[in-house]
Amino acid sequence: MIERQIVGANVKEFRIREFIESSLRNLGLSDAKLQKTPLGEKIIIYASRPGLIVGRGGENIKRLTKELKENFDLENPQIEIAEVENPDLDAAVVAEKIANSLEKFGSQRFKGIGYRVMTDSMNAGAMGIEILISGKIPSSRAKTWRFYMGYLKKSGDIALTGVDTHYSEAHLKTGTVGIQVRIMPPSVVLPDKIEIFDEPQIIIEDVSEKESTKKASKKTVKKAKKKTAEKKAKTKEESKKKETAKNKKSDEIEAKNTQDSVESKETVEKEPSSSEESQKESQETKKSEESSEQPEGSKSSESSESSDSKESNDSQEQQEANAEQ
Repeated sequence: MIERQIVGANVKEFRIREFIESSLRNLGLSDAKLQKTPLGEKIIIYASRPGLIVGRGGENIKRLTKELKENFDLENPQIEIAEVENPDLDAAVVAEKIANSLEKFGSQRFKGIGYRVMTDSMNAGAMGIEILISGKIPSSRAKTWRFYMGYLKKSGDIALTGVDTHYSEAHLKTGTVGIQVRIMPPSVVLPDKIEIFDEPQIIIEDVSEKESTKKASKKTVKKAKKKTAEKKAKTKEESKKKETAKNKKSDEIEAKNTQDSVESKETVEKEPSSSEESQKESQETKKSEESSEQPEGSKSSESSESSDSKESNDSQEQQEANAEQ
């Protein structure tokens, strides 16, 4: 049952696509897809000229929606139109263009039409293109004319998935003419594409003026920061050196002051001792003179006096020592 449902859905989608192609003929139709949504069926139409499909005031879309409802029992069909980015790389658009030009200008100018369309698609960036026109062209005998350019895969998986193929028909007086177009777009990645590098490539990128100015400004900011940091370090070192020099000078001045104070104390201690010695010498000289002048009888008195003077001198010396202590 599930398989039958899937096959039935695909058949329905194919019938809807054929109906849209027949109703929107010669309007640059590329493809049509059917999507199911919770609101209803959504139909996406890809075309090179969406304005012609919409029509004046959306007349063509309204007519399409009515016909789809009646013919295919669609509850709420929502038609969405998408524009083809590069119509020269779309096989359906190219085939329709060839059919329209043959119907307009006849079968006598088929070569010019084929070469013009082929060069346009190659200029758009296609890797390869092949056009087959079969029918009574230009004479009454049927022939197939082949136009090809570039590189095109004919076998393998890429020939089925990567190459865009489409079939179209042109109705002429002599009969119907079949048109087959195959285009390999530039987005196809070939499996046999190999890149060999002999030497490592040096990629040089062009830097814009804004980026260069930004880099230069960043460099200048970094340099300014470095300079300010260096200046701060230098000022700190100089201040440290000045402080050390000031401390050394103050230490030297204190050492000098202490030395001067010690020397002054020593001189003060030495001065009284020298004065005492001079006094003792003067007293001794006086005594010697007096002894020489006085007679022998008065030696006893002198000896007593000398003893008294000695005692007085001893007492004075003791007082001075106590005072110094």
